[in-house]
Amino acid sequence: MLDYVNWFRHSTPYINTHRDCTFVVLLPGEALADPNFVNIVHDIISLNSLGVRLVLVHGSRPQIEERQSARGISSSYHNDLRVTDSATLNCVMDAVGSLRIAIEAQLCSAPTTSGQGSRLRVVSGNFVTAKPIGVVDGVDFHHTGEVRRIDRKAISRHLDESAIVLLSSIGYSPTGEVFNLACEDVATSTASALEADKLILFGPDQGIFNAEGELLRELKPTRAQPLLNALGNSLPGSLLAAACKACEKGVRRAHIVSYSHDGALLTELFTRDGGGTLVTQEAFEVIRTATIDDVGGLLELLRPLEEAGILVRRSREILETEISQFTLVERDGMIIGCAALYPLEDSSAAELACVAIDPNYRHGGRGDQLLAHIEAQARALKLDTLFVLTTRTAHWFRERGFVPSAVERLPAKRASLYNYQRNSKVFEKAL
Repeated sequence: MLDYVNWFRHSTPYINTHRDCTFVVLLPGEALADPNFVNIVHDIISLNSLGVRLVLVHGSRPQIEERQSARGISSSYHNDLRVTDSATLNCVMDAVGSLRIAIEAQLCSAPTTSGQGSRLRVVSGNFVTAKPIGVVDGVDFHHTGEVRRIDRKAISRHLDESAIVLLSSIGYSPTGEVFNLACEDVATSTASALEADKLILFGPDQGIFNAEGELLRELKPTRAQPLLNALGNSLPGSLLAAACKACEKGVRRAHIVSYSHDGALLTELFTRDGGGTLVTQEAFEVIRTATIDDVGGLLELLRPLEEAGILVRRSREILETEISQFTLVERDGMIIGCAALYPLEDSSAAELACVAIDPNYRHGGRGDQLLAHIEAQARALKLDTLFVLTTRTAHWFRERGFVPSAVERLPAKRASLYNYQRNSKVFEKAL
């Protein structure tokens, strides 16, 4: 029970952050066939009840192949794209239509969190305009197409009415032709057209792994090419390629999560570290100057250390006054570290104060990064000495070049404020 309470408390900021955001969710055909899909449906409904605007895009590759096999039709591919002749198109329409009905039925039959008698609305339609790929390298793709346009206004109107919009991997031309599309193309094009806050892609694995078998929690598109080469045309490779393409098209964040692990979607969205792989052009973790809006987060970070007597207690009023002196480590919108630089009057020295790292993130070198940032900031101000006063972490500062000093070495004005009852040790470092 305590684990649940702690999780719920830490998820609250994300609940507020995600409200009224637009998420495009890609559910490949493999995800729809997985036994865990019923749990994914429950999690999607939970997101809808929390005010998230949802567009679901479903694939159908394995279901199409099942129908081809049953009818004795062989699959033909070129450049990793299915060649869709007339016989294959019939299999595509059969598979897509059946899946769309099954998904709508599951979404509408699952219990909602909005109270007795509430009704979840699922909307699908001809929101995707397509065009033929045509002939490539002498190969006629027939009814295989690519996205030409997404009806952004129509989709947004339904999202404004709290409906879930369901898109399939089929598109239509203005002349009434039907085209088989790659579900990744539909998902990335939709996310880009809607300027979605997130593109979420369900895959067979927890996320994307490097050559050593380690899960990559965060990945920038510019670093993805070796992984794409290794993954080839596998489903994880297709999802990673789609995530990178979405980011290049302006989507802020793409998440790759497992469709077979129960709760993978909620873990990724409502915990600091997530559970899958985040692909983003932005820095997931940044060091930046604090603003007045950060005071609440700072108070939460500092309170345990103040109660333990490690840091001097600072009131909200003091933090608001001194906020410009603080540098923060921010991880996915959460403040997980801080330090303050106070230039000392009538001297070329400054005091380094209030160095704090969230206990869950103390073994990633963040303290060293903060110190390096503060030292660079001090040098830019033409300062030549850093002082620090500490009661419990003297070893940490000594290991980083600070040497024992004395109160008498402090500039006179700062020395006059020294708290002898606290009896802090004084250290200094030449810059």
